[in-house]
Amino acid sequence: MSLALNLPVVRFLDTLEIVAKEGRHLSYSWNRLFAQTIDVEWVKNLEVHPDCAEQLEAFVSRFGRMQDTTADKLLPRWLLALAERPGSQIETLNRAERLGILTSTEKWLEARNLRNRLVHEYITDPARFAEDLALAKEYSVMLVETFNRLRQDALTRMGHKKESLPQELPVPGQSKDRQHE
Repeated sequence: MSLALNLPVVRFLDTLEIVAKEGRHLSYSWNRLFAQTIDVEWVKNLEVHPDCAEQLEAFVSRFGRMQDTTADKLLPRWLLALAERPGSQIETLNRAERLGILTSTEKWLEARNLRNRLVHEYITDPARFAEDLALAKEYSVMLVETFNRLRQDALTRMGHKKESLPQELPVPGQSKDRQHE
């Protein structure tokens, strides 16, 4: 069957491209935000440093967007492209973990809860928010690595050509030398 006639595969590849763009934007925000020392004082000073608040807002938005698109669209479309029927989100996450795409469904769900806290928490509890930002820094790496595993799966299991896929995303916080080891 040609790719043009295989709609689940086309949708998966289109969504993979969207998530690649989201990942590049998230990595950009990650690098800008975490070049600074993020601690309780930094959070408390957000009101007097609107440039930092904008960087934070961009990071939180991009973190949530990539996570939502991956869980709500990319993973189910990946399963459909594999001729599997996705179930509920938890079932899809569990299946992705069993197939080696997610390292941990539990961590993914923790990241989702974290995302919800990031929207409101710094207004009420700067210490908790600083801790949550440290977690978001780690979970951003998980998002990018999940994308890269999906891309690799498209190459190996699905047999797509490298040139038909978006490029692998650099993992935030890793030097370019370590990324291809």
